[in-house]
Order: sequence, then C-alpha cells, then structure tokens
Amino acid sequence: MADPKGFLTVRRELPKRRPVDVRIKSWSEVYEDFGKDRLEKQASRCMDCGIPFCHQGCPLGNLIPEWNDLVHRKDWREAVERLHATNNFPEFTGRLCPAPCESACVLGINQDPVTIKRVEVEIIDRAFAEGWVRPQPPAVTTGKTVAVVGSGPAGLAAAQQLTRAGHDVTVYERADRIGGLLRYGIPEFKMEKRHLDRRLAQMRAEGTDFKTSVNVGVDVTAGDLRAGHDAVVLAGGATAWRDLPVPGRELKGVYQAMEYLPPSNKTQEGDYEESPISARGKHVVVIGGGDTGADCIGTAIRQGAASVTQLEIMPRPPESRPDAQPWPTYPMLFKVESAHEELADLGGDRVYAVSTTEFAGDADGNVRALKIVEVGGPETGFQPVEGTAREIPADLVTLAMGFLGPQREGLLEQLGVDLDQRGNVVRDGDYRTSVDGVYAAGDMGRGQSLIVWAIAEGRAAAHGVDAYLTGRTDLPYPIPPTARPMA
Repeated sequence: MADPKGFLTVRRELPKRRPVDVRIKSWSEVYEDFGKDRLEKQASRCMDCGIPFCHQGCPLGNLIPEWNDLVHRKDWREAVERLHATNNFPEFTGRLCPAPCESACVLGINQDPVTIKRVEVEIIDRAFAEGWVRPQPPAVTTGKTVAVVGSGPAGLAAAQQLTRAGHDVTVYERADRIGGLLRYGIPEFKMEKRHLDRRLAQMRAEGTDFKTSVNVGVDVTAGDLRAGHDAVVLAGGATAWRDLPVPGRELKGVYQAMEYLPPSNKTQEGDYEESPISARGKHVVVIGGGDTGADCIGTAIRQGAASVTQLEIMPRPPESRPDAQPWPTYPMLFKVESAHEELADLGGDRVYAVSTTEFAGDADGNVRALKIVEVGGPETGFQPVEGTAREIPADLVTLAMGFLGPQREGLLEQLGVDLDQRGNVVRDGDYRTSVDGVYAAGDMGRGQSLIVWAIAEGRAAAHGVDAYLTGRTDLPYPIPPTARPMA
C-alpha cells in the first residue's frame, strides 16, 4: 500500500494550466510542469483497496494500485513496467482519456479521487526522458503476415502486439501521416505530436511497417489485401460523421469538425503557413458539446476568431454526480476543459438546450447566421419552445455531433463482412468477423468510443489473430479482461 494515511493527509492536486492569455498564443500543451515530489505524494493517496474498483472502470485493466505504490516508493522504472504491462500507449491515454478509472475510485465515494490520470502520464513521460522505453523486437518470427487497416489507437495497439508476437505486420493508412485521429483529430494543445512520433519510432524499430496515402478499398482492393496477407485487422474507426440536414447546409463556411481540425494540425506539421479553413477574424459557432466540440473551440481561438459560441441540444449537465449515475459508474457531469476556460475569457458562451433550424446565407452563398430555437429535454423529444427562436451571427460553423459508424463504401462492401443494426462490423468473442481471417477492433466494430477501449480492443484482437495464425493461446502479453465485443 502506498501510504496507509495518504488519503487522509494529502489533498488531491493537479498541475496548473498556463494562463489563458499566454497559452492561446501558442499550440503547446496547456499544463505547467508538475514536480515528481508532488506527484509521489499524489500517488500516496491510493488506498490499495481490497477490491480496486478502478480496475472495473478501466477497459484496459490497468494495474493502478501497483504503479501508484511504486511511484510513492520512488521506483519509477518498475512503475513504467507495470504500466506497459496492460497499456501500449499511456502517453496517449494519460492525456486524452476522460479517466473512467477516477470515477470508479473507491476514495471518490466521499472524497476527491486519486489523480490516476496524472500519475499515469508522469510515469511514461519520465520513462521516455530517462531512456527506459526501448524497442522490443521479437526473438523469433513466425513468417505470417498481417495487414492492419487504420493507424489510430486500435490499429497501432494491434500492430505492436502482433509485431512483438513475431508476425510481419503492415499498417495501411489513407492519410499522408500515421496516427489517425491521434494525428489529425486531436489538436496540438491537447497532445503534442512528438509523443506520437517517438512511439512510432519505437514501433518501426521493432519491425512494424507503415504505408501512408493508401486508401484500402480504392488504391488496394480487399481481394489484393487478403491475397497478400495471412490475416487482416480492420481498425479504420467510425468515420461516418453525423450531419445536420437543415436548410442552408450547403452554404460555404459550414464544415464537419473532421474537415476543420485536420488542416489546422497540418499547419502545425508545417504543411501550410496558415490553415486553409481559418477562423481568423470570424464569428465561429461550434455545434456539439463534447470533446470534439472543445477541440474546435480551442483551435478557433488560437486561429484568432472574433467570437466563439458553442451550441448543445442537450440540457446543461449537473456539476455533481446525479442519483441515476451512482458510484462506480461514469457520470455525465458539467466539465470545464481548457478550451472552455479560453472561451469564457474571450467572452464566448456555451448555450445548452438549443437546436439549429436553419443556416442563413448572404448573396454570395456564404453562411452569415444561424437560426436557433430553445428545446425541451430528451423526454419531450427535443420539442421547440414557443417564442424562443432567434438568430446568432456565424461566419464559420463546425459540426461536432459525433459519428454514426464506419464507412461502408469501399473496403467493407468488398469484404462482405456482416454489419449490425447500427452499421458496425459484427465480431465474435475473438474479434473475428463473418469473413475468415478478418478481424475488427476499435470504433469500426464498437462504434464511437473512448481511446482506452480502442487500445483494449486492439490488444484483444491481436490475441485472436495470433491464435488463428499459430494455434497458441499462451501469449507473452495479457488480454484486457473487460475487452470483449459489445453484444
């Protein structure tokens, strides 16, 4: 146990965010450094519960009490070994995961939970800084070849596990760089891409082959892919975005979030001097109140937007855990991310319980305003409230309303895999699809979900593929105990 009295004597503490007026002038991550002495004290708050419900909250089955104890005892090198035992990419999850483990923390029943996410990211950052993270190429190769389609967290996790198991793995990515949403969907201020690049360097050194600008199903047919590999892992994500089919949707200046965010990230990569879809000097409206909406807010502010407004059809969430979402479930709470702080500083607003009825345009076909109306909650079917219609200015609109499942055209149609009623790829308990030798992991089979689920499913799918290719079941890496396909 880290410290028998740690949770009684140490208060929860997180690193401070840099001042708003400073951080919006750059694209660097928003948090200040957090000294290791303070971090070790935070780790001491872990109670090493008889039943650690943080395991239940984490789809990866992370060994949280173990590495908290090791950090408290200053054994950081062993801590990263325990962290890597269940998680290929803690530098990603420690920055991007909403931390369901903290919602399930036993201490959180009547106190602030342990800062699990912060301990996680500090462990891996120190491990990279100290040179403890090294390539782990396989000692023996099998001669079997595997194609992984998609280079997001699910695809990368599957590829790394299969490479380490001795298979020849090729990752196919249709974008010009590897990383999927980690590369082009997550802004630099949430995760600097150097963290992704150094992990990819490790994977290349282990033997994973990456091919970019290859749209499987177009540039390479499904038949060619299967003929050239002994197994295939589908990890292309849920890329079919939800649209807003109201009058004026065709106007210039209305974009999907995944049309708006990638050019901004490409600008940070040096591809553009300024993003071709820039918010500079414009009145920006972000439709959608989730994490992607927050990413659009922070991006627009750094691009120099004149104003930013965020719209959400759902009512404003509560600030404390509601009775219908008891511990240890993950509650839907009102969150203030770094982008929301910046929005408030700019004088912008987060507007809840409203629906867009029309995009209004000018004579040149550009969007100039949104017509919105207040609506009732889900129990009313989001019925409009009479007398609440109004108009707000908008020169640039981003739709951050989530995704409906994987793209069916091309690869999935050519493979002929079965789809469920939601349009996701059907898998069995080993992540095998209806087509022999073809597996699916992450959002392509699960639907839009969390990064921890993507990594967990990538690891579990790798186990299924390895068993299919070799017949062995005693792999040298564990399968996340909760990583089973949804019914």
